[in-house]
Amino acid sequence: MRKIIVSSKSKTTQNNTSVKEFIASLNDEQTAKDSQVLIEMMQRISRHKPKKWNVGTIGFDTYHYKYDSGREGDGHVIGFYPRKGKITVYLMDGTARYSELLATLGKHTTTGYCLYIKRLGDVALPILEQIMQKSYENVKSQDGHIHQILWKTG
Repeated sequence: MRKIIVSSKSKTTQNNTSVKEFIASLNDEQTAKDSQVLIEMMQRISRHKPKKWNVGTIGFDTYHYKYDSGREGDGHVIGFYPRKGKITVYLMDGTARYSELLATLGKHTTTGYCLYIKRLGDVALPILEQIMQKSYENVKSQDGHIHQILWKTG
């Protein structure tokens, strides 16, 4: 098993583990199938291949951030973390700005920039894709220079 060291400067680090191998290693067949759907959707939105980040996050495209506090790093623009019984979709500009679309999504919960879904069959995939497309475009419109935590600025 590969040990990943995360810098104190950035909590999110990209690693070279194969996304295909990671998906194949998932012990839950439904989570693996849902992951493949999300990979195809996010690849279509970002036009980037999936990359493995940290322990189990699959991310697409990158952006750089530097906050007034001096903390800086690189993150994925959109991504997800597949776990048995819960898939976390990351909207790096926050979930609050998509409240109207989320109201029509289906069964889910949210926190600052996380959208939690048990199974993709619980949600309307066209709505999910629309939310991810808007999030991707919003983060990319920051011209690669993000100076504040986007999900806290509503």
